[in-house]
Amino acid sequence: MPDAPLAASSTLLSSHHDQLWCPRDPASSQTDQFRRHINARYSLDLRTYEDLWAWSVSHTGTFWSEVWDWEGVVGEKGPGPYVDEKATPRDNPRWFEGASLNWAENQLRHARGHPDDIAIVQISEACPGWEPGKKVVSQKELYALVGKAQRAMKREGVVQGDTVAFWGGNCLEAVVTLLAASSLGAIFSSAAADFGVDGVLERLQQIRPKLLVITNGVVYAETPRPLLPLLPPLLAALDNPPLRTVIVDHLPSGMVPVPSTLREERVGAWNQWLDDREGEVEFLRMGFNEPIWILFSSGTTGKPKAIVHRQGGMLIDSLREHHLAGDIGRGDVFFYYTTPGWMMFQYLASGLATGATIVLYEGSPLKHPSTLWQAVDDLGVTVLGTSAKWIEQISKHYPEVGQKHSLSTLKQILSTGSPLPPQLFDFVYRNVKQDVLLGSVTGGTDICSVFAGRNTCLPVFRGEIQSRMLGFALETTAAEPGLPGELICTAAFPIEPLGFWPLPGHGHPDTLVAAAQERFAESYFKDDQGRWYHGDYIQITPSRSGNGGGVLMLGRSDGVLNPGGIRFGPTDIYTVLEHQEFAELGVEETLVVGLMVDGGADEKVVLFVKMAEGKNLDELLIKRIKTSIRLARSARHVPGKILQVNDVPVTLTGKRVEVPIRKVINGAPVSSINPATLRNPSCLEEYAKLGEALRKEEGTERN
Repeated sequence: MPDAPLAASSTLLSSHHDQLWCPRDPASSQTDQFRRHINARYSLDLRTYEDLWAWSVSHTGTFWSEVWDWEGVVGEKGPGPYVDEKATPRDNPRWFEGASLNWAENQLRHARGHPDDIAIVQISEACPGWEPGKKVVSQKELYALVGKAQRAMKREGVVQGDTVAFWGGNCLEAVVTLLAASSLGAIFSSAAADFGVDGVLERLQQIRPKLLVITNGVVYAETPRPLLPLLPPLLAALDNPPLRTVIVDHLPSGMVPVPSTLREERVGAWNQWLDDREGEVEFLRMGFNEPIWILFSSGTTGKPKAIVHRQGGMLIDSLREHHLAGDIGRGDVFFYYTTPGWMMFQYLASGLATGATIVLYEGSPLKHPSTLWQAVDDLGVTVLGTSAKWIEQISKHYPEVGQKHSLSTLKQILSTGSPLPPQLFDFVYRNVKQDVLLGSVTGGTDICSVFAGRNTCLPVFRGEIQSRMLGFALETTAAEPGLPGELICTAAFPIEPLGFWPLPGHGHPDTLVAAAQERFAESYFKDDQGRWYHGDYIQITPSRSGNGGGVLMLGRSDGVLNPGGIRFGPTDIYTVLEHQEFAELGVEETLVVGLMVDGGADEKVVLFVKMAEGKNLDELLIKRIKTSIRLARSARHVPGKILQVNDVPVTLTGKRVEVPIRKVINGAPVSSINPATLRNPSCLEEYAKLGEALRKEEGTERN
């Protein structure tokens, strides 16, 4: 039977009442072209995306080899086999053992063929006294900048295996630092401007960077926030301070006080530090499994985990993600709102390899809710990435998006950070744009990528992540298909981290290396089958339109609620309360956790509610909350306690922290939570007091 492309959207739109979008021409998508290529090459009859996914996870080495070729990776692939397909995630096998490549070389590969294409556009929030202009950088200009930074790094003695750190705003210099460090085989790590001295110290103390690049400050919510005054205490606290610190004048120098305690012989200005010669970038081609960057976990209940990623995995999977699954390429303008402290910074920077223009924005996304939407119109953005929380805030405070903005170029909206509830799908298609792919994606810092997410060849169904991504054998621990369970990956995958820092062979004591290896194993592996436990509680839905099943995110697996033996995720509660009706009643934010009762044999669901200023959580509203949850979910979902709080704790990237608060209300000390990882740690004492009162009420408080 001749191979056929996927069906067009007109034949699908009437078949599912909750289908919100479908590609007009799925056969033209990269994924479907790839499916037909695989069929022809291997004499197969894969007819749907589901078929292609199943083939990709049962032939992992062959699949990733084909992705390398399809995406035209610059470098030597080497001979096969490309992985031991019998190896488990716990084995963490090496991939493409004979390969030689450089991540940065692939990001800059369009500079030769298309030197005048725009590589990066930088925009920044203004403040009184400063109106920053748009910065536009071509491919050849970016290549030249990376060369200057690379030669400056070589002058400082930076070599393969050294660490290079960046602290500050989401700006051009952050990307240049990443590219230059990678070109030399150095290991990059970064922290956002809002991390503060303690948060940055916890990270740099572990990785001991030879070089630190820092912006002198940033603007957030129209307010200048200088970083330079924080530099002397940071350097003084580090056991091994960097040999050189380079300062980027992101803000005008008149806005930033210069500390008198800076040692000028070890600190320099970016423009003076860059090499002033013109020349080629020298790319050190290395093995596929060499480290490229270190990302840190939130670290709310301990020292942040330093997660080390491999350069080949980061490259080949970003091409699978952006180009093969997302159809991003030359002519696209890719804008993800992020900071250098979030993995989406690397996710965005990796878009350069597709030939697209990437947009860097530094500032508040909500001081003026129109900001990001206006950028879409002004810059011709085709792919906009953001968070579920931002979309929720837009739905409450700027619901007329589609009436006030053209959005004519916008093809995709990506959302991550937390589950995107069904009503926000409705909001986007009703209030923002109908003809747009709304891609809720999930993955995280642990893999610096996406396990399940956006797929241009498949329809979008209300409340669902579109599909499991090619090459990842994602399943759940549920006893039967279709039931909720923990998200696991059953086969080895090339973006599994190399481990936690320090890795062997980087000059650290064996005891530290062994402790990191033990912590890594404890973090992700729970059974004797060697499966990867990702920490999410999910449900894989029945297959529709050949998608192999969508994914519903139900919360973190360690935050699952279990009253009376009925397991459900916090998201089941949040999605009920994140409707506009509750926003109008003053509900601003919620947090739901479990309180242990009956000697630990059972738990009571406790819902904390932050109200808008001037609003109170009265009995009438409590009754309405309970009724809504009962009608939308079940009587078992109704919280046993609903309490008003002054604030809801969130991480520096804005994520709610259920698990630490669960521990606190069950008697753990506030000191068990790392305050440097929270945006608002001062609110923790309130939860400790409420927990004490709740335990007394239940008779579980120890005297």
